[in-house]
Amino acid sequence: MPRRHPDSLHFTLNWQQQLSEAFTKIEDLCAYLELAIENLPTSSIAAKQFQMRVPLSFAEAMEKGNPDDPLLRQVLPVNDELVEVSGFIADPVGDLNSVVMPGLLHKYHGRALLINTGACAINCRYCFRRNFPYQDMQLSKQQESQVIEHIQQDSTLSEIILSGGDPLLLNDARLAQLIRHLETINHIKRIRIHTRLPIVLPARITKAFADLLADSKKKIILVVHCNHANELTENVEMAIRRIRHPNITLLNQSVLLKGINDQADVLCTLSEKLFDNGILPYYLHILDKAIGTGHFAVSDNDAKGLIEQVQHRLPGYLVPKLVKEIAGAESKQIVL
Repeated sequence: MPRRHPDSLHFTLNWQQQLSEAFTKIEDLCAYLELAIENLPTSSIAAKQFQMRVPLSFAEAMEKGNPDDPLLRQVLPVNDELVEVSGFIADPVGDLNSVVMPGLLHKYHGRALLINTGACAINCRYCFRRNFPYQDMQLSKQQESQVIEHIQQDSTLSEIILSGGDPLLLNDARLAQLIRHLETINHIKRIRIHTRLPIVLPARITKAFADLLADSKKKIILVVHCNHANELTENVEMAIRRIRHPNITLLNQSVLLKGINDQADVLCTLSEKLFDNGILPYYLHILDKAIGTGHFAVSDNDAKGLIEQVQHRLPGYLVPKLVKEIAGAESKQIVL
C-alpha cells in the first residue's frame, strides 16, 4: 500500500516515485478508504482486463467510508464492466482508421494527434482507449523523426495534439525535444496537450515543466481533464497556478458520467471552480461507447436537458459545449 504523504506539493517523493506507489489493488484502495470490500460490487476480473491504477494524490480527495464517492466511482473496477452492451465496441471513435503511421493519427482537417505513450497516471474506468493497441501504435523515440518529417511535409496542418495515454508521463527532456522539433515547422501554429496529470498527480507540474511550456515558441493549449469539482484540491490549484502564463491557454474537458456528474448542480459547481482557477470549460463529452463502459452512459436527451439547465444558471462562457464523437465524422458533433 502506498505511503501517506503530507498534503502539499512539496512531497519527499518526486512525481515518478509517487506514480510507482499508486494503488493497483482493489483491496488496498478500499482499506485506505475504510470501505468493506465485501459490500462493494468490485470485480477482480475487470481489474485484470483493465488494470486499476490510482495515485494517492487522487485517492486523498475521496471521502473515506463513502462507497458512492464520485471520484471513487471513476476508478473502481466493478462487475458492470463485464456486462455486454449493444453498440459498445473496442474502437468507438474510429482511431484505428485514422492512423497514418505508428504514433500519428490524422482524423480532422488541420490537426494531427501524436500518441506519445500508452501509459496513464490513472486508469479511468470509462476510458475510450482502454482497448487501444498501444504496443503497436505509440510513438517511439526511433519513429519520432519519421513522424516529424511527415508533419513538415503536410502544410495543411496547423496544430499538433499530444495525447496518449498521457503525454505528461514523458520526462521533461523527451517533451522538450519533441516540442523543439515541432517549433521548427513554420506551418504549425499551436501545440495542444491533453492531460489528466495536473488533476490526478499535481506534483508532476514542476517549475521546470511550467517553464518548458511558457518558453515555447509556439502557442500552448493545455487541456486538462476534470469531471467533478472535488478533484480540484488545494494541491491541484497550486499546480494550476504554476502553469498559468500568457503563452498557455488552459481549457477543461469532462465526460458526462452517470451517477458522477449527471446533475446540473454538479456541473455548475465544476464550471465555477474551474474558472476560479483560470481554466475555461471547453467540452462536455457524451460517453464514447467503449467496451466495459456502458454503466456510465447518459442518454443524449438527458444530456441536452442537463446542459439546458446549466445554460439557465451560468453565463455562456462557463457552459461547456456538449459534444459527441462519431467514427468517420469530419469533426466532433456539437449536440448542444
